[in-house]
Amino acid sequence: MSERFFPDGMPSPTADTTTLPWWEAASEHRLVVQRCTACQHTRHPPMPICPECRSSEADWQELSGRGEIYTYTIVHRPIAADQEVPFVIAIVALEGSGGIRMMTNVVGIAADQVRVGMPVEVVWEDMSKDLAIPRFRPI
Repeated sequence: MSERFFPDGMPSPTADTTTLPWWEAASEHRLVVQRCTACQHTRHPPMPICPECRSSEADWQELSGRGEIYTYTIVHRPIAADQEVPFVIAIVALEGSGGIRMMTNVVGIAADQVRVGMPVEVVWEDMSKDLAIPRFRPI
């Protein structure tokens, strides 16, 4: 993604032992979800124990990066210095994820043009060589 969306005044996300593999995949521009190896339940955000079967064993499933807008809101007040408004915070239903929905931003379209059910695809915002943030744009 060539245009910067994340304001400089916002703190960078931090990783822990549970989320680090997700952030590493993101830095490679791969959208992944955690999958329980015992019951195959997929989950996001990553967590140490499966909410379905309580197993602590998991791997990572790569997704296509496509989905559709499940719901959204348009923000008209900045939450950080120098943040451009309006912007869209959306819940995207991820294709092939087993029903996972991800909170994100919709970019590349005027805020008043976003619609529920709109097909979208992931686009990566490179914050540094080790940090990329997924955003979604209309297909």
